[in-house]
Amino acid sequence: MKKKPVILVVDDDPLSLAMLESILQQEGCSPVTALNGHEAVQLLEQQPFDLVLSDMVMPVMDGMELLGQVLKRFPGTPFIAVTADGSVSGAVEAIRQGAYDYLEKPFNLDLLKITIQQALDYHRVVQENRQIRELLKERYTFQSIVTVSPAMKQTLSLAARVAAARATTVAIYGESGVGKEVLARAIHFASDAQPNRFVAVNCAAVPEHLLESELFGHVRGAYTGADRDRDGKFSAARGGTLLLDEIGDMPLSLQAKLLRVLQERVYEKVGSNTCCPAECRVIVATNRNLAELVAGGRFREDLYHRINVFPLTIPPLRERRDDIPLLCEHALGELRQHLGKSLPGISQKAMEMMLVYPWPGNVRELRNCLERAAILTDGELIRPEHLGLTSVSSDQAIVGDGVFTNYALKLPTGQLSLAALTNQILDITLERCGGNKSQAAKLLGIARKNFYRT
Repeated sequence: MKKKPVILVVDDDPLSLAMLESILQQEGCSPVTALNGHEAVQLLEQQPFDLVLSDMVMPVMDGMELLGQVLKRFPGTPFIAVTADGSVSGAVEAIRQGAYDYLEKPFNLDLLKITIQQALDYHRVVQENRQIRELLKERYTFQSIVTVSPAMKQTLSLAARVAAARATTVAIYGESGVGKEVLARAIHFASDAQPNRFVAVNCAAVPEHLLESELFGHVRGAYTGADRDRDGKFSAARGGTLLLDEIGDMPLSLQAKLLRVLQERVYEKVGSNTCCPAECRVIVATNRNLAELVAGGRFREDLYHRINVFPLTIPPLRERRDDIPLLCEHALGELRQHLGKSLPGISQKAMEMMLVYPWPGNVRELRNCLERAAILTDGELIRPEHLGLTSVSSDQAIVGDGVFTNYALKLPTGQLSLAALTNQILDITLERCGGNKSQAAKLLGIARKNFYRT
């Protein structure tokens, strides 16, 4: 059953109060009445209201003072000012102070109904947006990023520290699918930025000739087809966070303009010479090696140093395999709610397959894999055939936390020598670790001195 909107009606004239109460009841509302501002404030303290409809001229506490109390103590509650004929200037001042609208006495019944309905619709949208923001804030927190990986925990610890420094540019590095945008959103919601002002732009997805307008906006006539002024993403993110994803794909011509924005905190719309303030934090993300792009002349060195103020690296999933069971349970919890299925869990063989799979698409691929499996299962454990993964081939093996090619040992035709076989294993592991003796020793569980052989 639809809940009736609750409206607080305030008027020192009992006849006017009774008339408004009757009209609102006929319109399917639940009116609550008060004869003055003080009484209205007491009622507001006792229960929430969807709308306040108040006369502006009252003894003890007038409508303007009541409006101030509503705006300060009960934000988001729309306020409609009611004035006598000829007092429009007072109503206009009320709107300037924050009232939703005003109505004149004697009432035009149709206008009264329309104005009240519009105010109630506005309040509903405000409430829904607040709920969505709270859900997003709860979803995108550092605590919601499940991990037992020391490297990932270090990244989250650093991210939590930089969240409060809203003027600091953050660079997030990591392969596709590791969760760079998730981390950027967590930084955003952990700061004191406006929660609804997180704006993401994929620099690789927007054509080069449109990217500048997408970021900075344009004025009418700036180029063919620009038939009106348009704000860009920097404007949309004002008071919040702008994520520039795939920053390594930004064209060189635009990199110089971005550098100026980051240094001087101003930008110009395309076709304009007027400076606009850049009032947002910038977070950049990339799956590319920017240092290599700089060396190859494909990324500006000065911009690289400017965006690399506070670098964060998210390790790939294959380097934190202990996180896979946690991520699976977290994803299954969401899928149970999304699909309305019991999803009892994952079989041992399926989990073993997931633990050795290299996950080139990282956490995103893992989530998609589980969603597919959850759709295919029906009240049973997820099995290997549900996953749709290409099995790890027989020429691969797990060592430590990585997957690598299993080199064949060369057995002599004559007498076997344990020392010779041991040396082969040491050489294979050392090659796998790129000559790093400490890492090779750690993988084999032996002392580093074993790699110093005569």
